[in-house]
Order: sequence, then structure tokens, then C-alpha cells
Amino acid sequence: MTRLSVNINKIATIRNARGGNIPDVEKAALKCEEYGAEGITVHPRPDERHIRYEDVRQLKPILSREFNIEGYPGISFLQLVTEVRPAQVTLVPDPPHALTSNHGWDTIENESLLKEVYQELKQNGIRTSIFIDTDEKMIKNAAKIGVDRVELYTEPFARDFHQDKEEAIAPFIEAAKAAHEAGLGVNAGHDLDLGNLRYFVANIPHLLEVSIGHALISDALYYGLEKTIQLYLKEIREASKK
Repeated sequence: MTRLSVNINKIATIRNARGGNIPDVEKAALKCEEYGAEGITVHPRPDERHIRYEDVRQLKPILSREFNIEGYPGISFLQLVTEVRPAQVTLVPDPPHALTSNHGWDTIENESLLKEVYQELKQNGIRTSIFIDTDEKMIKNAAKIGVDRVELYTEPFARDFHQDKEEAIAPFIEAAKAAHEAGLGVNAGHDLDLGNLRYFVANIPHLLEVSIGHALISDALYYGLEKTIQLYLKEIREASKK
């Protein structure tokens, strides 16, 4: 069944807005695991505007589920992840000051960089996933580079879902098939929510993991964190029955 990894960046954003340690990022991560999350995702940026590098170091020894660290493979990021050694590192192409990730890698133009980073992560026993659009050329070249998985950038699907869900999901189905045929694992994330998640999971073949943060943490303000995680898990489970 598709696994749910909860991105806790927004919890750190709230903490940083006021200073101090409320809400407690470590406690929130443990509660997410307690309530059923099958992984924890963080995306530390160089300016540490939400998750801080020290958060990452403190989270690693206390988590019992899969730890996924996203980020652009700059020097400081690579030093951090090779020190911490999470289960998975997801490489994203956005520059340091981008508001949020908004496109996938050009795996042809960045082939040498990605291959070098992949080799370093592999030597440290870390699974490598790369953030990618539905362009099959880019997916096939990701397999050539040698990475383990791709994470499909799902904002275009979420944006178009309510207008024409079949048209919105079509390129993602083909991208997932292409990735699987190339020997790549398939993850997905960005703007998935309670409104579109079940349809996405039910229709995307070979989907191993979804990473969800902004919508899930926002829903937790309405429903509470425990109930919200259970609602997201329910969408995945119901989709997996089909």
C-alpha cells in the first residue's frame, strides 16, 4: 500500500514566527508517528526559515519511521544528510530562496551533478529520490543516472483536478508507468489533499509514497492532528482497495 510521509515544515514555520520552542517540532514529529504516519519529511533550506539544520540532527535519533530529507544538493545540505544518514534524500532543483518547490529536475542538463550527488548518497547508504515532472525523457534519464526513485511533482494535477480530473491525472499515470518500466520507484507530492488524494492514489500505478505537508497541517487546525492523519490514511486505504 502507498505510504504516507508527513512533511512537518509548517510546524517549524509557526514556531519560528514567535521564537522559542512552541510548537515543539520533535514532539509533533513523534505525535505524527504515533497517529499513524509512516514517514516524516523535512525540507531544510539554507536560510532555515522553517526546519533548521539542528532540527534535522535532533529528529534522526528519535524517529522510528522512515525519515525523508528534501533539499537542493548544495554543499551544506550534503554535509548535513551524509552526517544524519536518513532513509531517503529527495533532491529538489529549487534555488535557496524559492518560496516552495515549483518544478522538477532537468535530468539531462543536470546529469553530471545528479550522478555525482547520487554516488555520494549511495556510498552513505541513503536511498535517493529526485523531484521530477511528468516528462518521460527526464524520467528515463533519471534511471540512467542511477537514482532509486522519482517523486512526481503533483501541483499541475492538483491545479487542474476540479476542472477535469481524468485529463489532470493522465500524464501522471504515463509517467509512473515509464518510471516503473525504467526500474525506478515512484513517490509523489505537492498540493495533494483530502479532496484529490484518493483519486490520485487509486489511479497511479506502482505508487510507493506520498509526501504531504501544507494541506495536512492546515487540515489539522480544523480537525486536530490525530484525526487528520487518520483521514489521510483512510483516503489512501480506500484507494488501495480498488
